[in-house]
Amino acid sequence: MTKRFHRIAAMRDDLPFGKFIPNALTLLGLCTGATAIRFALSGHWQAAVVAVMIAAVLDTLDGRIARLLGLESKFGAQLDSLADLVSFGIAPAVLVYMWTLYQGAGAGWIIALVFCACCAIRLARFNSQADDEDDRTPAEHFTGVPAPAAACLILLPMLLSFQGDAAWLRDPFFNGGWMALISLLMVSRLPTLSLKNLYVPKHLAAPVIAVGAGLAMCVVVWPWATLSAAALIYFGALPLGSRPPGPIRQRFTRPHDPPVD
Repeated sequence: MTKRFHRIAAMRDDLPFGKFIPNALTLLGLCTGATAIRFALSGHWQAAVVAVMIAAVLDTLDGRIARLLGLESKFGAQLDSLADLVSFGIAPAVLVYMWTLYQGAGAGWIIALVFCACCAIRLARFNSQADDEDDRTPAEHFTGVPAPAAACLILLPMLLSFQGDAAWLRDPFFNGGWMALISLLMVSRLPTLSLKNLYVPKHLAAPVIAVGAGLAMCVVVWPWATLSAAALIYFGALPLGSRPPGPIRQRFTRPHDPPVD
């Protein structure tokens, strides 16, 4: 394992501009989230949702690449939180407001502001907890719903509306209540599943890659149905975060890596 870390460190040093890759991805995600606001203001709902989803993918990549290359830093963590506030706090709140909550006038705007405030609190609490930790071992669970997941959840009614014109999906009272619920889940103490220490054993790499390729194909062929199903499954699995890890979950949990000199 130690030799592997040395190889990765050497690769990082050999790559030109390699040290800037994680932060560049973070800034690209921020710009993508801000672009979602532009699409929302012009009424291009599907393009706005795609922009938020791309920002979520970039948010996953920047952290994993930073850990892989040993480029984690406090600056990168703070930059990541600022980008998350834009991409998963402000952008989806503006998107849902322009889509339906505007019909509630001031009340709809207040709900959108509450979501943004809860997202900021969630990110600040996450950063403070990370600073208080003595070790760098990824936590087995998050506290509260993470900001990217919350953004996808409040967009769920819109995703469902792309597949069928049901009037209740665009009802401002329904969307306002749904957004309020997700806002509370963000700042709650509910343990939620974390995939940061996800580990795929070598003998299961091929099946996992095949499943991932199949899911990617589903996103391309049936994007709204696949994203809707993923959001519904995640929401339904929230109670599982408080349960102790079973044998299957332990099998896919990365063993603690030894410190690198």
